Amino acid sequence: MMDWRPYFGWRTALLCVAILQCLLLAVALARSARNQVANRFLAAALIVIAGMLTPYAIGFAGAYDRFRWLTFAPFAVPLAFGPLLYGYAHALADGTSPSRIRGHLLPGVVQFAYFILCFMIPGDAKWSWYTGGHRAWIAPMFDVLGLVSLAAYAYAIGRVLKRQRMKLADHRSDDDRFSARWLGRVLAVLLAGLAAEAGFWLWALVVGGIDFFQETGMYLALAVVGVYLGVAGWRQAALPMPLIAELEPALLEPLSIAPQPARAPDWSTIAEQFAERTRQAGWWREPELSLARLSRLLGVNSGRLSRAINLGLGINFSNFVNGLRAEGVARALEAGADGDLLGLAFDMGFASKASFNRAFKARFGVSPSQFRRRVSDPAFPRADTEMRRAAL
Repeated sequence: MMDWRPYFGWRTALLCVAILQCLLLAVALARSARNQVANRFLAAALIVIAGMLTPYAIGFAGAYDRFRWLTFAPFAVPLAFGPLLYGYAHALADGTSPSRIRGHLLPGVVQFAYFILCFMIPGDAKWSWYTGGHRAWIAPMFDVLGLVSLAAYAYAIGRVLKRQRMKLADHRSDDDRFSARWLGRVLAVLLAGLAAEAGFWLWALVVGGIDFFQETGMYLALAVVGVYLGVAGWRQAALPMPLIAELEPALLEPLSIAPQPARAPDWSTIAEQFAERTRQAGWWREPELSLARLSRLLGVNSGRLSRAINLGLGINFSNFVNGLRAEGVARALEAGADGDLLGLAFDMGFASKASFNRAFKARFGVSPSQFRRRVSDPAFPRADTEMRRAAL
């Protein structure tokens, strides 16, 4: 029997390292005590990535040349990757699996079953099918389905992300602490992977096919995607989950038996009254202030408060509260506060540097550091400062 020694070149080495990292991170995520549903979806997605890399890792080592029986070994199930990432995004946003998740995973199950059946074909018949009908019809079909699947689930994750951002901004003042920013990165990584796969697929279509070694770049890109999702996902494993009940659409005011006035409420006036009470009481300084919490403090229905902010001020709840926090920072700077700006922002209730800078610039048209320079500069016109104070 011919002696076979694997060739551990740089391709095999890099892919093996990526596979090992993906598997270890998958185990760590599966054992996470927080966000278990979401983290197990991500763990399964990492296992799928490891499986997609495995045929190339052993192929570059020469295993398929020596052991033809490995052909069709059911390592790679790319049609399961998109649904699992979608399940991860949905679970992070809503705390539950998507409805009909088994239906989403069915194409991956069918693909896995196909490879198992082909793997069981005996002897030379397996190789004949691999080089004949499989390469001519089945493999291209799987490639097209893989691209369609990634595109469809990128769109689905985008919808989850948009809905999550809107819900959080309408109900939380600390929305930057939750999953929307991380889900945005997951979507960006998925789109980058889709672009890489589509690029290689078009290249193969134009030149009439590319060989095993020419696909190296695509699988190294997949290795980078897997390691990034694993490492970053593990760091995000304990993301705080908002109370799902708080993120449901705000209830409308209960119907009254008494006849209602024909004139619509003056939401602008109502909103200004709510804002003034919130400003004077200092409730805006609570770092985790939510719509439900503020409505209880004001003694009003959450639906009425939500309508007042949305219709009367034309903004969402997050912008409303963070605008009051920006006003607090501005007043402190005008009073001569000389401490660290970020520390001052956190004292006023901001959840992150990004939300602080964004809210302050939206409220005053300049960055916090520029505002500080203006109010501390003796040459700065005081009339402008007073005008800004009057706007608070």
